[in-house]
Parts: sequence; C-alpha cells; structure tokens
Amino acid sequence: MDSMVKSGNENWLSAVVPLMKLLTLTVIGLILAHPKTQIVPRATFKLLSKLVFALFLPCLIFVHLGASITLEEVLHWWFVPVNVLISTAIGCALGYIVAVVCRPPPQFYRFTVIMTGFGNTGNIPIAIIGSVCHSSDQPFGPLCHQNGIAYVSFAQWVSVILAYTLVYHMMETPMEYYDVVADGNEIEEVCDSNASRPLLHEAEWPGMEDKETQHSKTPFIARVFASISGSSQSTFPDIDLGEDGVPRATSSSPKSIRCLAEPKVMRRMRVVAEETPIQHILQPPTIASLLAIVVGMVPIFRNFVFGSDAPLSFFTDSLDILAGAVVPSVMLILGGMLAEGPNDSSLGIRTTIGVIVARLLILPFIGIGVVVLADMLNLLLPEDQMYRFVLLLQYTTPSAILLGAIAGLRGYAVKEASALLFWQHILAVFSLSIYVVVYFKLLSYV
Repeated sequence: MDSMVKSGNENWLSAVVPLMKLLTLTVIGLILAHPKTQIVPRATFKLLSKLVFALFLPCLIFVHLGASITLEEVLHWWFVPVNVLISTAIGCALGYIVAVVCRPPPQFYRFTVIMTGFGNTGNIPIAIIGSVCHSSDQPFGPLCHQNGIAYVSFAQWVSVILAYTLVYHMMETPMEYYDVVADGNEIEEVCDSNASRPLLHEAEWPGMEDKETQHSKTPFIARVFASISGSSQSTFPDIDLGEDGVPRATSSSPKSIRCLAEPKVMRRMRVVAEETPIQHILQPPTIASLLAIVVGMVPIFRNFVFGSDAPLSFFTDSLDILAGAVVPSVMLILGGMLAEGPNDSSLGIRTTIGVIVARLLILPFIGIGVVVLADMLNLLLPEDQMYRFVLLLQYTTPSAILLGAIAGLRGYAVKEASALLFWQHILAVFSLSIYVVVYFKLLSYV
C-alpha cells in the first residue's frame, strides 16, 4: 500500500514539477515585459521571437528530427500527423457545438469554430517536452528529448499547411459586415479590425505585417463566389486575374476572355487557390523539418551529418547549443504576450467560457479515448510512451498563437483572438497540470 502511494506521488510530482518550471519562466517574462516595470522593452521581445522563429527553433528541429528519423521510422510515425487532422476535426466539431449552444455574435461563428479546433502543436508541446525531459525522474528513457522533439516536429508541417490554407480563408470577415462603395467597387470594412498589433502577432509569425496583400483584409471568397450564390454583379463585382496576376474587378480583360470556356465554378476556385498564401508554408521551421527528413532518410547524408564520428558533428553540436535556447525563449515570449493583458472583446463571456471549456477540458478527454482506441487497434508504436504522450498533448494545448497573427492579417476578430488567447493560456496552466498528471498515470500502465 505504501509503495502504491509513493508511486502515485512520484507520478504527480513528475508531471507537475516540469509545468511549474515553465510557469516560472513565463512569470519572469511577464515581469520583464509588464508595462509598469518595462525592464525589457517590447521591441526586445519582438526581436527574441524572430530569433526563435528563424534560428533557435529550426536548429532544434533539424538536430533532433534528423538524428531520429529514417525511412523505416517515417512508415512507423504515420499516425502522428494523422492525429493532428483527427484532433482538429474533433475540435472544429466541438467549436460548432459551442457556437450553436452559446450563440456568439453572427460575425464570430466561424471564429468560434476556428479557435476551438486549431491547437498549438508546436512551441508549447516542445516546451513541455523539454521541461519534462529535463527532470531526472522522467519516465521516457535516455532518448526522451530527442524522440519527443522528433515526433512534434514530424507533425508540425500538417498544422502549418492547415493554417495557411483552411484557417487563412476561414478567417475571412463575413461579407455582410463590409460596405460596397458605389463609385469604385471597392469594399471597406465597417467592423473594427484593431490596427494595433499585439505581441502575440510576432510570437509565431514575425514580420507578419509584410505579408499583407491587396485582398488580405477583404471578404475575398465571398466576392469571388457572389454571382454563384445569386448576388447581383452590380453589388458584388466579379473578380478575375489581370495580366499582372493580381485579381481585379473586371470582366473585359484578356484573361477573362481566355477563361470563357472554363466552367465558372472552376474559374473561381482557381482564383481562390492562386490567392491562397501557400508560399508562406516554407518558413524556417518547415524548411528545417524537410531538410532533416531528407538528411535523416538518406544514409550517406545521415552518416556525414549526425553521430559522434560524423565529419560535420561539430556543426550539429553548434546547432544543438543554439537549440537549447528554444524553451526559455518561448516561455519568456509567452510571458511578454500575457503582460499586455486581454483586449476588449465582443465575443461574449458565455462563448469565451464555452471555447475554453471545449478546448482545454472536453477535447483532451476525447483525445484520451482516441489514443486508447488507436492503441487497441495496434496503430501506435509498441511500448513507446513518448509517442503516446505527444499524441495526447496534441489534444491538450490551447489554441495556436498563430491564429492571432492570421486574424490580424485578415482584419477579422483581432481583439477577440487576443483576449481569447490570453485567457486560454492563463487557464491552460491548470488544465495542463491536471491532464499531464492523468497522462503520466495512464502511461504507467502501458
């Protein structure tokens, strides 16, 4: 009996202590960036976020993913990215239920679904794994950190593709909240887009303001498909591609004449696809993931780069030193983001609570069932607790901070995204503590 109590206490401490370390780093960042102290200016945190995005995180991904992955491992790890799709689909379903039950303002229905469905599958899981593996009594073995980062990095590209395609278009402001100006067929936003950019916009997408395009803050898809839905062309002008490749409201350009034979629906789908910022997928972390997969899967490259006897071992060791800055930097940036406090939100208290409960409490519970079912169907790596822990974490994290940046880029629900991310990350301290304890207890039986 005493041994069982001792074992339970050890599981509890092993789960909670790493989170307390992360909380301490976050509080330090909050104190440094708090407006009343301003020990570290806001510009410093923006610079630090750029270093994490362009240097520290790519180094971490390349070193740990490249050293772990092989062609055989790719075939074994297939459920990790698939689980991201499953967790996102379940989260969106929960978001739809929240929207139906809590009845947010009509312009925020899609926003409610997005914020519930798309979680942080990158920085926060990496920080949790780094802190857990830093503990001497962690249960994941000597390759805890390397394997954990490899699993997270291998799944991250799915989230990036979803963010710059599906999320980007779902963050489009509904057409009815824009006015059409008669003397130029231009569309102006009538709802507040909150032009100020909170620090959270820089946390996972530095330089986001440079990515704005002609149509990033307009209801682009609604305009493109307006004629199909029965709206008059005088109210919502058709959009076609001009000779310079930029969509414009015209029906007499050479390109539109060339496309007369093309079905109208297909033409509009092509225009939307060409305006999708798919090129932003090739960000430094994604490039590092692809490079690590290529190097790790080719034995000649792998032996040349990774291993204590490799000719470029000095290079990978240098990258590993830089990679060590990811966890403290990410948590300090999170603290700086929280120091700005929540913005005013028109989402409503009921909907805000609904999203938080669905994302932080209900979705992780469902995730346990999904992972247990997958394990029973022999879809998971046998006897790999870190593999299962990463799968469970994909259901447990708050909404992705990148959603706030995309909201700012699209001019849609910027204040609401900032406020909701603030409260989610504050309350995630408690929900993560509860569920990580539960996960450690479950993994002890695997």
